[in-house]
Amino acid sequence: MPQTLLEKLPGDFKTLPLHVEANPDTLSYQSLGEPLNFSQMLARRRPVEITDPQRFSVRLANLGVSVRLTLEWQGRDYWLLVRQQRQDRGDVVLKLISGYVPAQELGLPLLTAVQEVAEECLIEHADGWLAGRFADIWLPTPYQAALRYRQASHFRLTSNIGAPYPIHYGALRLTERPHAYVHTPTASLQLVYDLRLELPAECQKPSFLHVDECLEDGHLVARLNREQPDLFLMPVQQNRAEGELYTLRHGRLQPADTQDIWLAESFAPQDGWLVREERIAWGDWLANGG
Repeated sequence: MPQTLLEKLPGDFKTLPLHVEANPDTLSYQSLGEPLNFSQMLARRRPVEITDPQRFSVRLANLGVSVRLTLEWQGRDYWLLVRQQRQDRGDVVLKLISGYVPAQELGLPLLTAVQEVAEECLIEHADGWLAGRFADIWLPTPYQAALRYRQASHFRLTSNIGAPYPIHYGALRLTERPHAYVHTPTASLQLVYDLRLELPAECQKPSFLHVDECLEDGHLVARLNREQPDLFLMPVQQNRAEGELYTLRHGRLQPADTQDIWLAESFAPQDGWLVREERIAWGDWLANGG
């Protein structure tokens, strides 16, 4: 039976719409207008037309972040994907760990990204759950009231090599060089951070589970379901997928069915700064080179 970990009002979330300018060498964004709550932000996520994929100036609904998280497990690299039922788009996809950037973190979206890892990627080890750390920053333990986090050990997040182009928030150049794209169907700017997850040496039999918030009766509710871990390991070699998918329970990889799987838009083809698709079929993505 699913365990409720957290329940809160979405009204606590505030963000700001964006003005985005791009040319072939760089992209910059800045906030504009009045703060938006969660419902107001979703209402603005409507298709936007951009003619030139390399050079444009446009107003967008919000900033989102994703984490391409790589785990080395028993000598192989895996990307971590999570299953999400997207209520605003009426589909179910596998996606990178991701979230919306609140107003106070628009200039530091990396902070939002690592917090999303803490919220969406739960790692059970022995008699507790692992907290995490990125550089000198301890990640939050959002479900501390419901779960027992271990004090003696934790996982670490480190940065992989970022994108070759700079991204700016106003005059501020973002650290860790995220990849960027404008998703035209939702009028949103998306930043993708490339991070690596390192488990503590004593963590030999971990279980990976996904927790995501869903809107129920006006509340955001986070539940943990051990029967549906919804967090998948996809083996990659030199950042190319090998066409397999697994879950990890008690240190054992269990094959997952890839039939009828759809991937979120971050896996779809990118034209300049633009991604125009809502999703891409697993088989099509592999056929395009994975």
